[in-house]
Amino acid sequence: MGRFIAEGPQVVREAVAHRPDTVVEIFLAADAPATAGEIAASARAAGISVFEVPEQVLLAITETVHPQGIAAVCSYLDRPAAAVFVDARLTVLLDQVRDPGNAGTILRTADAAGADAVLFSEDSVDIYNGKCVRSSAGSIFHVPVAVDVSASEMLTLAQQSGLLSLAAAAGGELEIPTASEVLRRPTMWLFGNEAHGLATELAGAADYQVAVPIYGRAESLNLAAAASVCLYASAFAHRH
Repeated sequence: MGRFIAEGPQVVREAVAHRPDTVVEIFLAADAPATAGEIAASARAAGISVFEVPEQVLLAITETVHPQGIAAVCSYLDRPAAAVFVDARLTVLLDQVRDPGNAGTILRTADAAGADAVLFSEDSVDIYNGKCVRSSAGSIFHVPVAVDVSASEMLTLAQQSGLLSLAAAAGGELEIPTASEVLRRPTMWLFGNEAHGLATELAGAADYQVAVPIYGRAESLNLAAAASVCLYASAFAHRH
């Protein structure tokens, strides 16, 4: 089974609180702040092994300059793609999204918007990349994820599961402010590569192409920002 490093109090806290079954062991710096010590105590109470190590050892196994005294070794979290569609009302498909910061931020936003799952297509970023895990702020331990999926197969699964597929695309036939009727339905959002957007054939296969209108002079929105607008529009529509 694959393993990855989760570092920093916020991410480790969420791992221990929500997916303790995936936490293999925790490393705590001898001079860690009190917050990290409290997390380690919770981990011990849950039966997780905690090892106190010098700060230099913690720095050697983490990526950041200041890991804030604690890191966890965790087992991979991803699930089979078909499983994440069961009873889903809001899912996200990221197709060839390469930036780990964007991927982690979208995971965090999807979690906050109440999404049921986030799927990563083939050629997308490794979700266990350290920056992606940190950017998720612990949401990687909350939201079911599937990786290395075929985008076209996910469209078929979405349809079979009763989900409407919405491709985020500039110049789409619908715009967020006037799409409330569509947004009320169970949905899978499709977001594409940061530089090139969704592949033409994938966007064309979606049920609708939906645009975020630009009212000022900016050419476009950052991918993570656009995803936030779309996901919250769906979350609001589902609740009203």
